[in-house]
Amino acid sequence: MIWSKVKVFFEMIKFEHTVFALPFAYLGMLLARHTWPTPEKFMWITLAMVGARTAGMTLNRIADLKIDRQNPRTKNRAMVTGEFSVSSGWVVATMSLVIFFIAARMLNPLCFQLSFVAIVLLCGYHYVKRFSFLCHFALGLVLASAPIGGWIAVTGVFSWIPVFLAMAVLFWVAGFDILYGLQDFEFDKTHGLHSVPVKFGQTQALKISEYCHLTAIVFLIAFGVMAHLGVLYWAGAMIVAGLLKVEHYLVGDGNLSRINSAFFTINGWIGVLLLVFTFLEIFR
Repeated sequence: MIWSKVKVFFEMIKFEHTVFALPFAYLGMLLARHTWPTPEKFMWITLAMVGARTAGMTLNRIADLKIDRQNPRTKNRAMVTGEFSVSSGWVVATMSLVIFFIAARMLNPLCFQLSFVAIVLLCGYHYVKRFSFLCHFALGLVLASAPIGGWIAVTGVFSWIPVFLAMAVLFWVAGFDILYGLQDFEFDKTHGLHSVPVKFGQTQALKISEYCHLTAIVFLIAFGVMAHLGVLYWAGAMIVAGLLKVEHYLVGDGNLSRINSAFFTINGWIGVLLLVFTFLEIFR
């Protein structure tokens, strides 16, 4: 019984999508010192990221429960059907935040201080779509904190270098979230929710998403220059650019049947591949 509940929960929060942010936290971690951290520090970084992501997604499901009940695309989510109760959601969110706070405290004082800023982002980004089409960029900002957090976790100090990677993450996430938002265009428009597709129309939304991803590539280039990275990083960055091109090819004609391939599969590989190539660059 307990394992079936765990399975339902992991499916509800799309736990596998932790790969969107976690590789970038590890990138910040690696590039800060150009070496692998101690097992203890690596454990706390991982726990902080998993705790934050789990809390964020669980709070999202709670905050959007009323909307999810009305949206045909989301009406089968576990919290809507009752497979996973709201009270259980609050318990999981609270426990995840506690894990996040403990991990941040164990890393260093600056991480702990900034964890309160992170909590504001995690608790607040869900509501932006109720009043602004910039909701995609709010989500991007949440995930953009990953490389900066990874860097600070091992150095204890702020640096502008990971900010370039963070900006790449912000525009990458905003770009693919705009594409994902195309699925809810009619629903959002009818129910007074805000998004780039609702604000500018579907055709313009596709173009704005593409501009976001072009901007992300520019920031990846700037980051590579600032961090003095070599040929293997550039190879990884080129693959990322190619994958983003494929993503836009898949949905460029407005064919939403391909959105899962574009959103989940391609974007799931982007952070992982960039991490692998950067790892090889550092330790070759």
